[in-house]
Amino acid sequence: MELSLSLKHKEEDFIHACVRKERWAQRKLYEMYYSKMLGVCVRYARDTEEAKDILHEGFIKVFKHIAKYQPGTSLNAWVKRIMVNTCIDYYRKISRRRTEDMDHANGLFTKEPDAIDNCSEEDILKSVQSLSPAYRAVFNLYIIEGYSHKEIGQKLGITESTSRSNLVKARLKLREMLAPKYADYGK
Repeated sequence: MELSLSLKHKEEDFIHACVRKERWAQRKLYEMYYSKMLGVCVRYARDTEEAKDILHEGFIKVFKHIAKYQPGTSLNAWVKRIMVNTCIDYYRKISRRRTEDMDHANGLFTKEPDAIDNCSEEDILKSVQSLSPAYRAVFNLYIIEGYSHKEIGQKLGITESTSRSNLVKARLKLREMLAPKYADYGK
């Protein structure tokens, strides 16, 4: 029990050092989460450079709001939530809001196995990065982050039906991009 109290106390000291803007603490936090959060940002960005821009903007928000973090809760989850919200904010800046025709999207739905099931992680990531910002954001929020279409609609300022439509179209686009690479898989 002393160990857990000691760890909590150390975390509080570390967070307070970040709140006081002590460079060593900020650097340590940045180094601890850089790789993991870059992975989050890469899923939303067109390329690694754009992901790094989003990541740095996210860390600025982390340092600005670090006083709101509650020691003892998951710092990783708190930082990740800020990064995902920063990705969403970035998407909002660059995207034009369009309403998609849901009837058209329903006609595109299929229950066949996706080409994605047989793809490498690197191929999937490259394909996701090449999606339009609207499709990429919805795909990541729904598939990776686990948000509902209602939540996605609220976060992105679109309707639930547009979120569903964009997800269907993103999946179709991914299948279209990935299927030729894995057409002979399993034959």
